[in-house]
Amino acid sequence: MEAGDSRLKTYIEGFDRILEGGIPQGHTVLVAGTPGTMKSSITYYILYNHAMESKRTSVYVTLEQSRESLMRQMEKMGMNNEKVKDQLHVLDLGIIRKKLKEIAGGTSWLHVFKTYIANLKQNLDFDMLVIDSMEVLETMAEIRNRRADLFYFFEWLHDLGVTVFLISESSSDRLIDGRFDEGYLSDGIITLKMQVVRDVEMQRRIRCVKMRETNHDPSYYSLLYNNGRFQVTRVISE
Repeated sequence: MEAGDSRLKTYIEGFDRILEGGIPQGHTVLVAGTPGTMKSSITYYILYNHAMESKRTSVYVTLEQSRESLMRQMEKMGMNNEKVKDQLHVLDLGIIRKKLKEIAGGTSWLHVFKTYIANLKQNLDFDMLVIDSMEVLETMAEIRNRRADLFYFFEWLHDLGVTVFLISESSSDRLIDGRFDEGYLSDGIITLKMQVVRDVEMQRRIRCVKMRETNHDPSYYSLLYNNGRFQVTRVISE
């Protein structure tokens, strides 16, 4: 079941309660954190569970690793990609480059990329989109006027009429210190980090920094993954 008519569940046990049932549909949400904090795993997990539970169609664009590498990673986490192959479409840079050559006509990489995604939306009518990651997208697009280019890119994402997850390698402190435009432009910000709790122990933590239209708890929660399910618990030790 969905989290009401206007929200999409994350399927992270305990986290949807914090978000008043889930993420408002049509939001553009930044998922930020340093390497190893499971940003890709969490966003794929959300898409996977929607494909399993409600047959929602989604697209995951991985610009950092190959499609095969990502799929192997998710299989090891207990997600059966074969079961959702008709709903969850994974594209990597190699696949995209081939398609871009077919429709490129001297225009910018970003313009052609947006044209390709818009065509996919028309053909697949997907509800959710993941772009992994913002940093690679900016490099490929050769963004120079960052503030203006990001503004128009976010406007285009909103016009797609889907829920978007943008993965960023930014640390939470770097992102929310007021200097980065994507933090202002996003409808939501979910940050992840690795926290030292003892001399020899690290703990993954998750926090919803911002979520428009939602009265959410901004605290950090411990993030656990057991038996194929993500869940959050109150932080009880430092």
